[in-house]
Amino acid sequence: MASHWSATTSLVLFGAWLTVACGSDDTEAASPVDMNAPADMSAGAAPETASNPLEPNGDNEAVASGSGREGQPTNAELAPPSMPSLPPAVGGGSPAEAGAPVPSSGCGSAAAVASGRFTIDVEGTPRDYILELPDGYDSARPYRLIFGWHPRGGTAEQVANGFGGGFYGLERLAEGSAVFVSPEGIDEGWANPGGRDIAFLDAMLGRFDAELCIDQSRIFSTGFSYGGMMSLAVGCARGDVFRAIAPMSGALYSGCEDGADPIAMLGFHGVDDTVVPLADGVTGRDVFVERNGCEPEASAVEADGCLSFRGCAEGAPVTWCEFDGGHTPAPESAQPIWAFFSQF
Repeated sequence: MASHWSATTSLVLFGAWLTVACGSDDTEAASPVDMNAPADMSAGAAPETASNPLEPNGDNEAVASGSGREGQPTNAELAPPSMPSLPPAVGGGSPAEAGAPVPSSGCGSAAAVASGRFTIDVEGTPRDYILELPDGYDSARPYRLIFGWHPRGGTAEQVANGFGGGFYGLERLAEGSAVFVSPEGIDEGWANPGGRDIAFLDAMLGRFDAELCIDQSRIFSTGFSYGGMMSLAVGCARGDVFRAIAPMSGALYSGCEDGADPIAMLGFHGVDDTVVPLADGVTGRDVFVERNGCEPEASAVEADGCLSFRGCAEGAPVTWCEFDGGHTPAPESAQPIWAFFSQF
């Protein structure tokens, strides 16, 4: 790609007119997180057989800027960007016209629900997550459901309250229109051996369907590093459940189950990433380029460091943005991620 994405210039994200308000909060790049991922890692290896480079080896804990503890926010405070209106995309892959919500079984329930940390049993293993309901939660209103996955060495708390205000900056942009979930990884990561973390996801989805009022047609996933990898694994395994994913600096290290369901994708990756090589991120991207029936990269439309793929299945656009930087959350990415999710 001849140019790299900049949040201060216009970019082609997807096939619809979208306006991004100037002055909204967004995410600055975080300090690098050392995960020691080798460049020759086979990105497509299944989790049960791969030697996962992001698993702990005694040397690769994520350390916060100015802190010696893992799992603290990595200096990702939000800064107000200057974002222009986004132009319409060229070619296929435009989002399908937004349909009516698909209410979950929990809509209309009189059962008391609340935000907080919860535990759920997954095949005999207790797993934790943080649930954040909007202020004034209405059990008769189907809400978007957004999962935010933490990086290697991070925590659910980091995603819920760090990264500049919560859930990679998306919570404040949602303005009460979404329920957010931050799951807790085993050993501070998402190795997903034998589909362990996908089983955790399924258990949470089952509980939320029964207890909360969510829109089953508008479920989304995002995350940085290992969180981006988990988002890719979610897209691979549950394309029939999730509407879109937005991985940042991800790869297929959490595995990728075979599937055929198209799913919208917006991906970000730093061109100087020495922890999760750019090539591994591209390999993950191309799974969805193929699955969504998009035309090859040679025909994609480039603008400001982002590629908008042509010919994708209706409602399943794929956009890929490379930025100048290393292994960090994409700079000022909250606004374009929210715009991508909220178009559906």
